[in-house]
Amino acid sequence: MSQSLDLLFLGSGNAFASGRYWSSFLLNGRYLFDASPVALPHLKRTGTALEEIEAIFISHFHGDHFLGLPFLLLEYAEHTGRTKELTILGPPGIEERLRIVTDACYPHLFRKEVGYKVSYVDVEDGLTGQVAGAKFIARSVTHVDDLDCFGYRIETGGRIVAYSGDSMMCDALVDLAAGADVFVVECSCWQEACGPHLGPDDLRELRRRLGPEPAFILTHLDAGQENLGIENSLVADDLARFHM
Repeated sequence: MSQSLDLLFLGSGNAFASGRYWSSFLLNGRYLFDASPVALPHLKRTGTALEEIEAIFISHFHGDHFLGLPFLLLEYAEHTGRTKELTILGPPGIEERLRIVTDACYPHLFRKEVGYKVSYVDVEDGLTGQVAGAKFIARSVTHVDDLDCFGYRIETGGRIVAYSGDSMMCDALVDLAAGADVFVVECSCWQEACGPHLGPDDLRELRRRLGPEPAFILTHLDAGQENLGIENSLVADDLARFHM
């Protein structure tokens, strides 16, 4: 029997959205997708069991998706003890990039003895694997030229969730979302000028190509909220929780 899905949005905004915090979300209390600068305080605010997070999927190294990681590691080192292994997946060089950023803020952290193992996975286009009881696929998506950027597809408990990361329209998004139960997909503007991001017309095209399923949950949004008239879609908000 398939399990239900629990998606908790720690933030729902793009890098510039007034009134929204930066986007990231937690799936089933175990899988964190991106680590925005407010991920830790919002995890605490919602009473999340921090030690139960087993895998963190980083889409790319822009600060609104990545800079919450040092604070989470600091929390584990100084306050919330954990024993479970933590796996951090992200673009090539994820471990080195995290060490550089963390050493700049908390130089002692990687020299401190902690009671758990951290494993790092450099993802590449088409990489498949298993982590914390879930199957995953990583796909390269089209965002900016100077960074490797990825979307993910994860299967757990007989259910499938796809995540676009930050992307412009590309075939990889359709591959990730086809046959999924939920597609967490960025929509960085309510109008049509989004820069290297998806906008409403892109979402309508994705719906056309995918059909009535999966359910879309729109995130990485601009300020405010509008009804875009897209079938089977929900709009995330900060601290919103969806049971599906």
